[in-house]
Amino acid sequence: MDAIQVKARYYIAQLDKELNKVPQLVQFEAATGVPKTYVALGAGSFVFLMIFFNFAGQLFSNLLGFVYPAYRSFKALESPEKEDDKQWLTYWTVYGFVSIIESFTDVLLYWFPFYFFLKTVFLLWLMIPSFNGAVTIYNRVLRPFLVQHKNEIDSSYNNLKAKVSAVASELDGSATHSQ
Repeated sequence: MDAIQVKARYYIAQLDKELNKVPQLVQFEAATGVPKTYVALGAGSFVFLMIFFNFAGQLFSNLLGFVYPAYRSFKALESPEKEDDKQWLTYWTVYGFVSIIESFTDVLLYWFPFYFFLKTVFLLWLMIPSFNGAVTIYNRVLRPFLVQHKNEIDSSYNNLKAKVSAVASELDGSATHSQ
C-alpha cells in the first residue's frame, strides 16, 4: 500500500469514528449495509458539486450559512460555557453585516464565476471556531467601524424610533376615532 492509500484509510477511519456519533447514520448503515462514510462522502460531494457548478448554489450556501450556525448557537446557549456564546454571537453579527452588503451588491456578485463556492468557503471560514474567521472580521473591520460611528448610529436609531412611535400613535389614534 502506498502512502496516499494509508492516509486515505486513516481519514476514512477518523470520519467513521465521528459518524458513529450520529445514531441515524448508524441505523442507516445497519439497515442498508452501505457504509456511513460512503453516504457522508457522497452527500458532501453532491453538495460540493451543486455549489461549485452553481446548480442551487445559492440555496446550499445559504442553508450552510444559516442552519449549522443556528444549531450550534442553540447548543452554545444551552451549555454553561460562555466562550462559545461569544463565538456564535460574533458569527451572527458578521453574518448579518455580510448579508446586508451582499444584498446591495448581489447584481454584480452573481456575475462572478464560482461566487457561491467562494461564499461557501468564506462562510465556513467564518463559522469554524478553529479558524476564528468571524472574530477576525469583527475585530479588524466591523468593530472599528462601529466604534468610530457609534454616536451617528445611536442618533439615527433614536430618530427612527421616535418617528415610528409617532406613526404608531397616530395610527392608534385614528383607529380609536374610526370605531
